[in-house]
Parts: sequence; C-alpha cells; structure tokens
Amino acid sequence: MKHRITYILATVCLLTALTPALAQVRVGAGRPAETQFSADELTNYASPKEYEITGLSVTGTRYLDPNSLVSLAGLKVGDKTRIPGEAVGSSVRKLMDSGLLDNVELFATHTGEGKVSLMFRVQERPRLYRVSFMGIKKGEQDQLKDKTKLNLGKIVTNTIVKNTQMAVRKYFVDKGYLNTKVKITTVPDSARNNATMRVLVDKGQKVKIAKINFEGLDEAEESAVRMKMKGTKEKRFGRIFTPSKFVPKKYEEDKQKLIAYYNKLGYRDAAIERDTLIHNPDNTVSLDIVLNEGKKYYYRNVDFSGNYLYTAAQLRSVLGIQKGDVYNPEDLEKRLNGNPGQDLSSQYMDDGYLYYNATPVEKMIDGDSIDLEIRIYEGKQATINRIILNGNTKTSDHVVMRSIRTLPGQKFNKSLLIRTQRELSTLGYFDPEKIGIQPVPQSDGTVDVEYTVEEKPSDQIELSGGWGGYVGFVGTLGLTFNNFSARNIPHLSAWKPLPAGDGQRVQVRFQANGRQYQVYSLSFTEPWLGGRKPNALSVSASHTVYRSFYDPNNPASLYQPLQGQKPTGSYSNTAFTVGLGRQLKVPDDYFSLTHSLSYQRYDLNNLDLFYIGYKNGISNNFTFNTTIARNSIDNPQFPRSGSSFSLSGSFTPPYSAFKTEKENVSIENRFKFVEYHKWMFDASWFQTVIGKLVLNTRAHMGFLGSYNKRTEIGPFERFVLGGSGLAGQGQFALAQDIIGLRGYDDRSVYTADYNQVPSAAARSQGGVVYNKFVAELRYPVSLNPSATIFALVFAEAGNNWASYKQYSPFDLKRSLGFGARIFMPAFGLIGIDYGYGFDTIPGIKNQPSGQFHFTIGQQIR
Repeated sequence: MKHRITYILATVCLLTALTPALAQVRVGAGRPAETQFSADELTNYASPKEYEITGLSVTGTRYLDPNSLVSLAGLKVGDKTRIPGEAVGSSVRKLMDSGLLDNVELFATHTGEGKVSLMFRVQERPRLYRVSFMGIKKGEQDQLKDKTKLNLGKIVTNTIVKNTQMAVRKYFVDKGYLNTKVKITTVPDSARNNATMRVLVDKGQKVKIAKINFEGLDEAEESAVRMKMKGTKEKRFGRIFTPSKFVPKKYEEDKQKLIAYYNKLGYRDAAIERDTLIHNPDNTVSLDIVLNEGKKYYYRNVDFSGNYLYTAAQLRSVLGIQKGDVYNPEDLEKRLNGNPGQDLSSQYMDDGYLYYNATPVEKMIDGDSIDLEIRIYEGKQATINRIILNGNTKTSDHVVMRSIRTLPGQKFNKSLLIRTQRELSTLGYFDPEKIGIQPVPQSDGTVDVEYTVEEKPSDQIELSGGWGGYVGFVGTLGLTFNNFSARNIPHLSAWKPLPAGDGQRVQVRFQANGRQYQVYSLSFTEPWLGGRKPNALSVSASHTVYRSFYDPNNPASLYQPLQGQKPTGSYSNTAFTVGLGRQLKVPDDYFSLTHSLSYQRYDLNNLDLFYIGYKNGISNNFTFNTTIARNSIDNPQFPRSGSSFSLSGSFTPPYSAFKTEKENVSIENRFKFVEYHKWMFDASWFQTVIGKLVLNTRAHMGFLGSYNKRTEIGPFERFVLGGSGLAGQGQFALAQDIIGLRGYDDRSVYTADYNQVPSAAARSQGGVVYNKFVAELRYPVSLNPSATIFALVFAEAGNNWASYKQYSPFDLKRSLGFGARIFMPAFGLIGIDYGYGFDTIPGIKNQPSGQFHFTIGQQIR
C-alpha cells in the first residue's frame, strides 16, 4: 500500500528519500503572523535552529489513544530539537512503522522565541469488518474461520493478509489439495474506516499418489514397509478407509515411522538416503524412496554402573535382555521406563527412589554386536508429604481420597500412582482421558503428589421403547444417580437438582405397556459402608405385574383392544435383595467377594406361565448368592487393557432333603418353595492389538441343577438364549436369565432333549446349561466423555441345552457381524449390531441369515 506522508518541516527532503511521500509545507495555518514560520526558515539546511517543544498533540484518531501515539513518536514536551533535523523526521517514521496508520502529517507552530508546538494529523488503517470466503463449501468456511483466527475489529495489515493466505492454503494442502490457490483482496469503506476481506479459494483437485517405488529393500518385507506408511498409500481400486491423497505432513510422519520400524528390527543405522516427489501429467504424484537399511545389530554385553541398591544380576533379570537378542531401542526404553510394575524404573520408584534415572549408552560397537552400559543414578528415597486435589467440583474430597493409593507418610511408589489413575477412571465421575498426576518434589526431600481431574456427567436417564415379545411395545423410564449423597438429603442447598458428591448409587426404573405389563424397581448402593473400608452395601426391590387378556376359546381376543376387558390370567413377581461385598487383599486387591440374600414371590392366577400345567399358586424363592470376582479393567466406557472374571453360586434351601420318596403332592405344592443350585461363570479380556484397535474376548457359562436325582430341575431361573439379550422384558424376566446371541432370533437358540424339534413352549421354558464365546475387535471413533463412540466387528458362538444328557460344549451356533456403540452420560450405552447366523435351528431357522439387533445398557452376557 502506498502511503502519503506530508511534512510541514524542513526535514521533508530527507524523509522523502526514505518513504514514498508527497511533501507539502504548511506553516502555522490560522496563527497570528508573528508566530508563523516562514518557508525559508524551515528549509534552511545551512542554518538549522534548535527549538524547545512546548506542545505535542495528535488529531484524526477514532480508535487509537492519542497519548499512546505521542509516546510512540519518541518526542516529549520540553525536549530541544533541531529543525530541520533527524529527531523530527524519525518521529514520523516511528509512527508509520507501527503498522497502525495509513498516513501521517506533521504541523509546526511557532509559540515564542526558540519554541515550537508540534501536531501530528494521522489517518488510521482500516479495521476488519467482514471476512468472506468464496469458492468453498459452507463447512469449510466455518473451519477456516477457526483456523485463521481473524477477529473482527482487527487492523488490516499486510502481515495479516499474508498470514491468512498461508493458513488457508496450508489447510487445503493438508487435505491433499496441493495445487490450492488463494487470492485475497481488501475492499475499504473510507466512510467508516472499515474493510472487507475477500478470500477467493481455488482448491483444484486432490493430488493422489500413483506409485510408491522403494529402492534398497533387502531385509525387510516390502508389504510390511508399505503398511507402516499408514498415511501415504498408492491409488488403487477399492481403497476407502485409507485414501491415497498426498499430504506432505503425513508423508514426513510416515518416513519417521518407517525408520522407527527398521530400528525395532535391529537396523540401527537405517536411513532414507533420498526421496523424490515426481509430478505426473494426470495430476498425480509418484514417490521414489531410496533406503539404506544398514546392518542388523544384536546385544552382546549389558553392564550397569552407578547401582548400589541392586546387583547387576538383579537388574539384568528385571531388564530381561539376553545376549544375542536383536537390538531394539524402542523395546529398551519400555523395559527401562515403560511398563509399570515390570520395568527397571519401577524397581527403584516403587521403593521411593523418585529421582532415579537410567541412561543407556552404547559403549562399544564391534561388527554387528553392541555392548550396552546402563548408567544409573539412584538418588535418595522420597516420602509423600501432601496429596493435592484439583478439579473435583462436584465429588467430595473424601470420595476421591479413598480411591487414592498414595498416602502422606508413605514412600513414593510409581506403580501405586498408575493404580490410582485406574481407580479414579473406574469411578465413572471423571473423564478418564484427562486424569493428571504430577509429583512435585520439595526442598526437604519429600514430594507432593498433585491429582487433577475433570468432572463429567455421570447421572443417566433412560427413555426408550422396545418390542417386548408377548406383550408388544414396552416403554421404559429410568433414572440413575451414580454420585448420590444420602447424608445431604436434609440440606435443601445441596439439591442441584439432587444431593450429590458422596459416590452412592440410586436407580429408579419403570416399564409398562399399559394395563398388560408393568415393572417397578428401586435400588440403592453404598460402596463404602462406614466410610473406612470398601465394603459395599446394596439394597433393591422390584415388582412385576403381567396380565393376560387372551381367551383360548376366542382367538380373536388376541387382537381386540384391552380397554374394558377383564384379564383371563395374571402373574406377579415381588423381589427383595440385600447384598454386602468387600474388596480382598489375597491373591491381590483386584479381587472382591460379595454375598447376598434375596426373596422372590411368584403369584400365578389362571396363567400357565411355564407351559407345564402350573396355572395357579404362589412360589417362594429364598436364595443365598456368593460371588468372587476380579476386575482390572482400566476404563469402564472403552477398556484398552485388563480383565474381568466372575464366578457365582446361588443356592436355595434343600427342601427335598426333608421329603420322602412316597410323597405325592400337587403341582401347586411342588413349586410352593423353589429349589435349585445355580452356577455362573463370566470372563472378559481386553488387549490393545495395534494403535487404538482393541481385542475383547469373552466366555460365559451357566449351569442349573437340583440337589438330588429324584428332584427334577424346576422351571425357575433357566437360561434363554438368542437375539439382543433384551427379550426378557416382556413376560417373566425375573424368573429367567436372558442371554444374547447375535444373528439369531430372540429366545430361539435351544437344543431340545433327545434331539426333538423344540416347541415354542420348550423354548420359552429355557435350558439348564448354556455356553457362549465372543471375540470382538473394537475401534474408537470418539473418546469424548460427552459421547464415547466405537465401532466393532464380532464373532460369537453359543448354545442352550434342555438337559445334561444332551450337553455338548462344542455343538455351538455360530455368527459373525459388525456394529457400533455410543455411550452418553445422560442415556448410558446404546448399541446396534448386524449379525449373520450360520447354523440352522430345527423348526425355527431353516437356513443361514442375518438380522439387526438393538441394545440398551451394558450387556453382561
């Protein structure tokens, strides 16, 4: 931009040589004649005169502070300066160099003998009023506004225009548009001193990679090398998930990954000697990459220095590197500092040596062998001084503190820090991705440990509808408060909207489809009964009502409206459960033991619920359950590592032990007191395969039995297999265990006794033993705590048998499929799957087929 600078001083000739300007001489306009300068006096270079500045002012400003501009000019009232002279001309240059002004004029007025008053008349640069992106989509415009950070009201300078141009082009180049052209024009509005910036973008076409040529590949497999370049792929048909566009940033990252891959294989000196980008006529590029693999190296001797607490043999055993192993710097770093509880740093830091440090040094390289020396600094033991909590704005301090394994007075322990991070994650109150742990060493040799957490919504509301089998559409309303506080119920100020912060769990749930079916349930859990130990108390109650309006003598009654009809039969179930669990210390503190007592009352009124002729009567079920479990999963929403095992046994009193064989009782009295013993085993493993890809494998088994041979296994607590695992909500979910098997219809997987074709009644009654095995590959789409989303593919197999004579653990119904899960704190886990079942089921499924399944909540089995 060409700037016009008018000087009213004798320095005009000097300044015009430095800045393009149009000089005008104005001497004290509007002043009395005796106070004005003459033009000859101002331009007399042969005889410059010294003047005292008696006044400084700035006019023409709209947004800028005049006093700040005066200060920026570098002149002060009382200064003595020569006119013409460099100081006066320099003041104008300083104002122009600030980048804030478009034009500066300097006026001088004589105020007495040897005195002068100076006035700067300025014109401010225009300010940004609007930014218009042209030639691109609306979504791209929105993203560019965030990238360029063009705040309205900012002064428009050449630097801002250039930076905006570079930022816009970089944005599209990173998306594969290498030929992007960006043209920016500013349209000023002199009346308001504003300017509109117009950004015209010509993206062109994406530049794809036609060919990647490698030279120097002798030892490594070319396919493996190409796989390591995840963001740089050749163009080929069918490539969807890894597009072949060329992105310079990803290409540079892939080159680093390629060298790291060679280093892992032992090629310590591997390097890319040359890489060439070739532009093809068809708007594609080709890459020529010349590799120098170098020599493959092996460990020869591993020595230690600086170690006094442990011998070299002990440290070598922990390190786990043997003579002849392939030299792998990445693996070495993990063995030194990467595996909590198993690496060399844990050997020291778990015993308080916070300041421990180990530096591997290549002591000698002889041919293909490397002698390694690990120089250790042990330092002093550190004791924990204070625990500092930050970020728990809702959860009470004592709830967080009881999960922390590092306490004041203890020695510093690295493994316990990692364990604490896992414990805080599993609480469900904090974002697992943002739990921070920072040891802060103190001058007295102690250490403060600072924990930083970020609260996330943990309460849930369930508002859903689904098909409930026999009863049709069922609506559900459920409220779960995962961080409830019972002690704050009397304090009205704590109701926001409910008292929270003490880690208790309250769940209220209601299901109904009108008069035919209703379920009411309420549960409360206190995870730390008494507040000192993790002894969990749980209390729950539920009531189920099912009414049948079907008249066997009038089949049309199945389709008639229920309003005004009287039920032909009914069923109700009332249940109460009290449980007490505690954390164990042996074999380790991931184990827990839980005992519970429950009572269920089944009331049948003219309804053959189990298809065995038992239509009327009351059944009582007193059960003692004991469960031993181990859970080391790192994250409840998207686990990446750890496992979960559970073995439970449920036992009713052995009523049959007090009966004689000659007793012949009615069916109503036979089931007056329910008798059985039941065993359930569930196991789940999580393992990171590569990157964010996680493998989850599960095994589930269930066995239902009687106490003696002369007592048959009753219809209660049997297993029903197939579908999504939600089909039990329709009729008698509290009397059976509902297990999903994707790819098959709900409640359909069943092997009848003696290879009979299973009838609908038999399938509804359920089996006495089942097996189920699952393998899932999971990949996270979003780990945002407000919406955790992951996709999955699965393979699973299972079956359900009517008797132990038919039980064959390898006779399984198989399926494959894919699906997705989304976890939102307010609604819980919601999922959809498509499963393809490969096996037939006599009388139900005559050929392989697939179907979709919808799930709500965390499926245990």
